[in-house]
Amino acid sequence: MTEEFKLEKQEKKILLKLARETIESYARTGQKPEPPPPDKLTEALKSRRGAFVSLHKKGELRGCIGLFEGRGPLFQTIQEMAVAAGFEDPRFPALNPSELKELEIEISVLGPLQKCRAEEVKVGKHGIYITRGFNRGVLLPQVATEYCWDRETFLNQTCVKAGLAPQAWKEPGTQIEVFCAEVFNEKDWA
Repeated sequence: MTEEFKLEKQEKKILLKLARETIESYARTGQKPEPPPPDKLTEALKSRRGAFVSLHKKGELRGCIGLFEGRGPLFQTIQEMAVAAGFEDPRFPALNPSELKELEIEISVLGPLQKCRAEEVKVGKHGIYITRGFNRGVLLPQVATEYCWDRETFLNQTCVKAGLAPQAWKEPGTQIEVFCAEVFNEKDWA
């Protein structure tokens, strides 16, 4: 149903390192570091992709922000979302330098959004974006597997995240969209 996008192992490492360096630089100086030199950037890293950066501290979410569509090259989107997750997520205070060693970074590179019916949602493969009026909620694909949710629970929880009643996905006027994501984190290479 949704387009598959695969990064090479080295590309994932570059993006994780870039996210880490960006967060550390921003925490200490208020500035993002220089991007990698052009000769280190593959076509995939320069492609326009949506992405989320999630930060975890001691196994708990510490920030998560993303875009469904990149406004620029993927490496630049990762830098912007790393800063946003660490310093602009309204659910958490801005990071301070003392927290940096405890952070674990996870990146989700997204495929395009596609409208679908509830019965087409595949737990473990799809993330969900639900909209109804001004309400919007998104859950990344890994959330459902982390909590061992079935399809209905995943849809219910996405509605709750959107500020809707849990069963709102069954009502006319609620739009369900799905996306695939390539998810990787620092613990993959620890």
